[in-house]
Amino acid sequence: MVAFSNLYSSTIKFVSEISSPSNEIVELVKGTETVEPNNIPVKFSKQAIRSSLSASTWDGVFAALFGNITSGVLLSNFLVQLGASSVEIGILSSIPMLVNFLQPVGAYLAGRSTSRRNYGMLIFGPSRLLWLILALGIWFVSRSEAHQHDLLRWTLATVVASNLLTALGSPSWLSWMATLVPERLRGRYFGIRNSAANLTKLISIPLLGLVVSAWPSGMIRGYGLLLLLGVVFGLISLGCQIFMVDINPQEQSAIEDRGNRGTLEQGSPAIGEEENSLTQNFRNPQPPVPSSESPIPHNFLIFLLFFGFWTFATNLSSPFFDFYLLNDLGMNVSLVTLYNSLSAGANLLMFIVWGKLADRIGNRPLLLLVGILVAVTPLFWLGTSNNSFCVWFWLPLLHLFTGGTWAAIDLCNNNIQMSIAPTRNQTNYFAIAAAVGGVAGAMATTAAGFLAHFANIGGLLGLFAISAVLRLMALVPLLFVREQRSQSLIQVMRSFKQFCLSPAFLRG
Repeated sequence: MVAFSNLYSSTIKFVSEISSPSNEIVELVKGTETVEPNNIPVKFSKQAIRSSLSASTWDGVFAALFGNITSGVLLSNFLVQLGASSVEIGILSSIPMLVNFLQPVGAYLAGRSTSRRNYGMLIFGPSRLLWLILALGIWFVSRSEAHQHDLLRWTLATVVASNLLTALGSPSWLSWMATLVPERLRGRYFGIRNSAANLTKLISIPLLGLVVSAWPSGMIRGYGLLLLLGVVFGLISLGCQIFMVDINPQEQSAIEDRGNRGTLEQGSPAIGEEENSLTQNFRNPQPPVPSSESPIPHNFLIFLLFFGFWTFATNLSSPFFDFYLLNDLGMNVSLVTLYNSLSAGANLLMFIVWGKLADRIGNRPLLLLVGILVAVTPLFWLGTSNNSFCVWFWLPLLHLFTGGTWAAIDLCNNNIQMSIAPTRNQTNYFAIAAAVGGVAGAMATTAAGFLAHFANIGGLLGLFAISAVLRLMALVPLLFVREQRSQSLIQVMRSFKQFCLSPAFLRG
């Protein structure tokens, strides 16, 4: 009880700290009021930035609770209980990524709206309420084992419909956050926000897994109860966005057009109200693309090549790690959720570290260096089994390593998109990147399910080895991506060498 009390107190203290952005962040945001002549002046009120970043952090916490229940290990265990095969697991895992091809449509619709907040409510509200249908279906249909395959089809329909709506709303949300969070603070702020979400996952996943495994009526009906709770968390998450500064995409585009022409008329309308108004808070100094060139800049095209190839390579294995533990090794869901909690704990600790480092050296070198570690991770799964050494030492260590390294990948992938995407129609670039990654990931998970089930490659372990090789190959295009304020690999290695030889480091 004492240990639990200390954990609870530490959790409350941590969440309180991360939900109130520090004075350093506020002052740095206010310091962006002067920009280069081609950019648009920034006006941020101190209260606006505090309330927006705080609300966004809490939004991330409750969204993490919703996502923990409607995806990941709990959903995988539910599918295993329904008797799903690796092919069906692969198809279901591919749906959230495949529907991302609709993100350009979502960017177009969001650009025609007059409120980022209202558009998000209109899209994300129904996408989360749809899970209520599956929850009610579980409680009414699961009484008969003959209808369990019907539940599998219901789950497929719910995942498709919910993720279709989510894909239409994601570009608008990402553009909203790109506007609210200054470029110089993205690494630190999103590191803190993601750490809050992973702290939530660290605490909630083992508890939720325990509820499912110990539910008197069986794990299937226990998951139905959790879905009801997850929908409540999802709606609370949307409620937090009410306290964030709203953005009108129409007025924002008008300001960008005047900024690109280099003329701002006196007395022209701004987003918000006079001195406390919010206009675009960062500008990339990339010039407009000439009409004779491709509508997508060459640098962003190279990033898309990396992002698509990388997403394909990682999704050949990532969706199947939990399935391998639950199905091939026959582990209990409570133990697998404990492993996921360890991974979330490593995320929690490393997000802030990676965020500060990304702000210092850039996202590209961090992606390259940590990407090598992530690329070889599937090889560490080869030879794993359900013996005591693997269960209590190797698999926990592997999940800690995976969680810590993926924190850098998730953080830097989002931040580098914000950094290299041209300012004009930025939402469209985010949508294009998501569509490329979504289609690539969907192709990978679908192909992986068929390969593991039908091809003679050694099952899932053979698939893990193929994924490792392709991950290393996927890093090659990233060598040619240019990111401003980013150090080269030579500079990073030189700085690291100087640090290791410094007297302070040698003294320990």
